[in-house]
Amino acid sequence: MRFTELALRGAFVVAPERREDARGWFARTFCRDEFAAHGLAADFVQCNASFNARRGTLRGMHYQRAPHGEAKLVRCSRGAACDVLLDLRLGSATFGRWQAVELTAGNGLAVYIPSGFAHGFQTLTDNVELHYQMAERHHPESAAGVRWNDRAFAIDWPILPPILSERDAGFPDFPDDVGEGPVGGSN
Repeated sequence: MRFTELALRGAFVVAPERREDARGWFARTFCRDEFAAHGLAADFVQCNASFNARRGTLRGMHYQRAPHGEAKLVRCSRGAACDVLLDLRLGSATFGRWQAVELTAGNGLAVYIPSGFAHGFQTLTDNVELHYQMAERHHPESAAGVRWNDRAFAIDWPILPPILSERDAGFPDFPDDVGEGPVGGSN
């Protein structure tokens, strides 16, 4: 695997090193030792999948409040998505900045999202499936989010208007959510 740190400190693109032959290819997508060697959470306790039938579907921007902040590894196994990371770590040099990574079934890339980040994605094709490896269990009482089009962050989503859930459309602007407590995480 190749680890490339993004402009947001602590976030990485993880690229598999494919071994190809006449049958196709084989690649390792996770190795605890390699993740730990890069200082990344290496003990995933939960795996999730998200299927999205329609192009333009947007899910986000989600996070869990401290002390249940969650690091995650996200990969697209079907279709294509614009995956967005937003640094909400108070005191971080990249606080309030976002970065997008295109994840596709074809490129095989994964994105490592540290604790303290909000995360979301928008589907670029129909029938998109994403897989998440989570370093923290889901705690419904800690679940939170910021609005996908909050002017404080000015995320450049590729498809407008997006297809949204009522929950995601109703998230507050940041800093309206700050009173609920920081998301934690280290910078």
